[in-house]
Amino acid sequence: MSDKLKVGITIGDVNGIGLEIIIKTLADNRILDFFTPIVYGNTKVASFHRKTIGINDFSFNVINSPEQAHEKRPNMINCWQEDVKITLGESNEIGGKYAFLSLERATQDLINGQIDVLVTAPINKHNIQQEAFSFPGHTEYIQAKTGASDVLMFMVSDELKVGVVTGHIPVNEISQAISKDAILNKLELMNSSLKADFWIQKPKIAVLGLNPHAGDNGLIGTEDIEIIAPAIKEANDRDIFAFGPYPADGFFAGDNYKNFDGVLAMYHDQGLIPFKQIAFDNGVNFTAGLSVIRTSPDHGTGYDIAGKSKASETSFREAIFTALKIVKRRREQEELTANPLKIRKLSKDRD
Repeated sequence: MSDKLKVGITIGDVNGIGLEIIIKTLADNRILDFFTPIVYGNTKVASFHRKTIGINDFSFNVINSPEQAHEKRPNMINCWQEDVKITLGESNEIGGKYAFLSLERATQDLINGQIDVLVTAPINKHNIQQEAFSFPGHTEYIQAKTGASDVLMFMVSDELKVGVVTGHIPVNEISQAISKDAILNKLELMNSSLKADFWIQKPKIAVLGLNPHAGDNGLIGTEDIEIIAPAIKEANDRDIFAFGPYPADGFFAGDNYKNFDGVLAMYHDQGLIPFKQIAFDNGVNFTAGLSVIRTSPDHGTGYDIAGKSKASETSFREAIFTALKIVKRRREQEELTANPLKIRKLSKDRD
């Protein structure tokens, strides 16, 4: 049997750039030396996108299950048979319906162990809503399907790794959702992921404040003093090397983030805006805390450039290789810790 890992790939919204970045990535045959791709979609829809972006010398090997995958070809499982009307750049019910069919089949194969990792192309969080999908996004759907008690939206790149305490919730609900336990849970997940998935032995984690200037000693809100600071103290009591809370603006503007292995932001935009500015198009969205491995590019459906062959596949390609690195590290870690030796208590000192 081959040691090549099987990478399951969902196509996302059929009216967006998902299939464009998938085809551009897999059209480079050299990438097939590293893994076996299995795309969950439909060959007719894929052919439409391929022709639209002007890639001619490319085709999928059609299979019915991951076990039939050809190691030297991009493979596709047809998740539906009917014809689909593609309206590039438009958000509609069709885009959501078929994005879900792709995700549903791929997630089940991931849970069943038929694929090794899952890489998801962008969905539209609004049009995918239906009876079988009532979640804010991929992260929450896969969490529910795998039964994970908690997960961390972890944006990762070589330059910066950022997690968030609160994910896809309205801004006016953020303050109520920030609690000591919520922060501690996310710090536990980030610390464990940095160790197991990125092989950082003694991760240093920066924690951002909630309010401007991290509350300015209680002058601009008390959450930083009453909730965040005590959570950081308890994290350190649990041998998690957490520091802060830091004012978010000066933290990123002054390059302080370079002194840490991970950064925990309090809410979505606080962490993702600087991440996308710093990591540009090579950032990856990784769902930490799952027993399975799922990554995605850090951009959206790209309706404004759909079908124009302008979409960059860089982040999508990074998402694939990040997933491959993580699964290999986890497996090596399992082998190395099968008969662990007693280790001394770590200190905050990195040396």
